[in-house]
Amino acid sequence: MIAELEKIDYKNSTGFEAEYISDTGGLWHFHPEYEIVLNILSNGTRIVGDSVELFDHYDMVLIAGNIPHSWNYYKHDITLPEKHGIIVHFKESSLGKALLSQYEMECVKGLLNQAERGIGFSTEDARKAEKYLVQMVNNKGIDKMIDFFNVLKILCQSEKKIMLCSENYKQAYDERGNKRMADVYTYIRENYFKQISLAKISKIARMSPITFSRFFKKNSGVGFVEYLNRVRTNKACYFLRETEYHIRDIAAECGFVSISNFNKQFRKTEGLSPREYRAQYR
Repeated sequence: MIAELEKIDYKNSTGFEAEYISDTGGLWHFHPEYEIVLNILSNGTRIVGDSVELFDHYDMVLIAGNIPHSWNYYKHDITLPEKHGIIVHFKESSLGKALLSQYEMECVKGLLNQAERGIGFSTEDARKAEKYLVQMVNNKGIDKMIDFFNVLKILCQSEKKIMLCSENYKQAYDERGNKRMADVYTYIRENYFKQISLAKISKIARMSPITFSRFFKKNSGVGFVEYLNRVRTNKACYFLRETEYHIRDIAAECGFVSISNFNKQFRKTEGLSPREYRAQYR
């Protein structure tokens, strides 16, 4: 199984399609259109090309066409909220070569070129863009276009954007390797709150434990255990912010074997204790 080609449905012949995200994600896919994604109320793992990162509220990215990508949203006993994000699709041809060749559009042209590696933006940029992205969903005609250019302005002026894919990333990626990694990420997303042994996850990837350990670190940049702890800590951050659950219960809910291990891993990832983290949001 390889990344699936997705056909974008442009309603009313519009060249800029904006809509709320209400699905559960997980599909490894690509399409020729550029894509802006703003995750507002969700968290999980974002996979763009060879980039694998945890994401939380107000994560925003711009991706060029034909880069395979997937969002794996974390959920357990809590369903994803409706309208947990906004997604925009557009073609470069919708802007047109004549417009992009103008001096005033140099920054936009550069932005689109950078998007060939995928671009991540800061939480501050995401919050600024939210207003215009929401308006894009609801507006039509020239008002929608103005909103779109206001979003592009924020993206162009961003001082904290980062490239997602490695500099040498090529879209002629290893299909078999990507399928294995997609299977692993999906399994972790659906089972992070359980005990996941190296032997078990290696079987999911159809590899020996030793081969899998090397394979996983090469593709994700960290070891399997470290990645799993990051996933669990990421979910714990959500519970600490959004619920009144006892910290001991959150540790168990997120798959940590003991409260001491939870405190240790949380401090290692976030730089402060779970109690101190929660206090910031109270």
